[in-house]
Amino acid sequence: MAGTHSPWPTTRQGSTQHPVPTLQYLLRAHGHTVTVDGVFGAQTGDAVRAYQRTRGIPDNGIVCADTWQALIMEVGPGASGNAVSGVQHEFQQRRRIASAPDGVFGPRTESEVRAFQADAGLIVDGVVGRETWQALVSGTSAELQQAA
Repeated sequence: MAGTHSPWPTTRQGSTQHPVPTLQYLLRAHGHTVTVDGVFGAQTGDAVRAYQRTRGIPDNGIVCADTWQALIMEVGPGASGNAVSGVQHEFQQRRRIASAPDGVFGPRTESEVRAFQADAGLIVDGVVGRETWQALVSGTSAELQQAA
């Protein structure tokens, strides 16, 4: 059901909390050294600009649709690493899982992905691709607060 969810959020220096930690996990997945702290500070801004340059995106340090789409990585059962931690962080923010991200896409993560996809009206395949990432990252603060 493409196009039924919120647009990619715009995130920039000074932003805090959601979706900054997910951005930081994705930057780490692409080899950038950033601390996952939920604060879009100078370190995150430098990493965003460096990543944008490597992808031919204007290196303005602003993360909007083009940068999000370049950053996301498809992950599914058996995957591991920082991109998986980003998915797990999104579920933790929604109180779907209580444990901290471990970066392992095991049965629990697959189950949560499938449930999220069903709830979001997406194709339920247990794989976090473009549509699922967008639905996760675009979650509104009200949606996240309801989960609290």
